[in-house]
Amino acid sequence: MKINPRNTAAIALIAVCLLLSTAAAAISAEDAGVKWRSYDEGLKLAKAKKKKIFLNFYADWCHYCSVMKAETFSQPHISNYLNEHYVPVRVNSDRRPHLAKEYQVRGLPLSIFLDENAKNIGSQPGFIAPEQFLPLLKYVYTDSYKKMNFRAFLDQSAN
Repeated sequence: MKINPRNTAAIALIAVCLLLSTAAAAISAEDAGVKWRSYDEGLKLAKAKKKKIFLNFYADWCHYCSVMKAETFSQPHISNYLNEHYVPVRVNSDRRPHLAKEYQVRGLPLSIFLDENAKNIGSQPGFIAPEQFLPLLKYVYTDSYKKMNFRAFLDQSAN
């Protein structure tokens, strides 16, 4: 069987176009997500903008960290809320062990809320599903944690 060079060139061109469109879509999806900051940059930005910090500890090997990234942080309503109301900071606990020690990371993923001056508000260990995460973000952002527990906040929000 003889292969026509024109067909080979056409197939190669189609393959390149598919690869480029897939790469562009991946870059676009990444750009539309959470605008993660480094730890040092996040602290400076939070202080300058007077915003709370959402600090997420993760590791590349952590299964539930990957699940949270794929299922929770990828949701547009979650990423938009985080980007608008917080300075999102992501820390790899294997690469920054001194920070993991400072924040007493015992398991991953770990979500920590800090005020504008990097004072600890509270933390939530483990995977957090999107339907649980957005109310938690609102609870901390609105300072409701100062007035009521999370259950009361959820009950009030439901009414």
